[in-house]
Amino acid sequence: MSTRTFGGPIRRNEDARLLRGQALFVDDVELPGMVHAAFLRSNVAHARIRSIDVSAALARDGVVAVYTAADLGDYWAPGPLLVPPPPIKDTIFNQRTQVPLAKDKVRHVGEPLAVVLAQSRYLAEDVLADITIEFEPLPAVVDLEKALGENSPSVHEGVRANVAAHVRQSRGDYAAARARADRVIARRFHYDHGASQPMETRGIVANWDARANQLTVWDTTQAPVFLRNGLAGMLGMSERQCA
Repeated sequence: MSTRTFGGPIRRNEDARLLRGQALFVDDVELPGMVHAAFLRSNVAHARIRSIDVSAALARDGVVAVYTAADLGDYWAPGPLLVPPPPIKDTIFNQRTQVPLAKDKVRHVGEPLAVVLAQSRYLAEDVLADITIEFEPLPAVVDLEKALGENSPSVHEGVRANVAAHVRQSRGDYAAARARADRVIARRFHYDHGASQPMETRGIVANWDARANQLTVWDTTQAPVFLRNGLAGMLGMSERQCA
């Protein structure tokens, strides 16, 4: 077997531009007339939104716009489902995709509530403190197993026992194999919470070219095709209009 990809060192092809300072990061993208966005995110896990007051934020010099879910009109909608469920019989799949900004209710800490557009990143972030939100706290779901109980709070109305999906697959005759086995071992597995640590953190720059009728996006993503297809679906555009 060749050692080109197995059993031997592989020469990295991205190091030269990184070491020479020639790599392009999203933060390096500067466009004429570019404005900067900052998101106000929920600091509670579960609550109803009673009111959002952005009047003080709008009064700030250098603020271009402030949007909440109520301002998005028809653009406020759950994102498209990019990966369909597997075609397996009796699969339970309660489709719930993310919405642009929370409306009526927040369902997790960090869910975006409002977005500020300003002439600089620093101003946009500072203005977030001018937005006033009134919450009605709701019981939070913080344990996976307890979330399955009948008395557990529902994160999404209409989703029984907070089950997002349930898929069961089988191959062969397990009962017969178990009966013949010399030993049957059962184990309980706990999965750690994982978090990525990229050199470049989350960021996105978008530019709309009215003459070409095309949207160009720079994004820190490993899945550019899914991003393109999702944006096209949300904005009512063809995939060829997104690059």
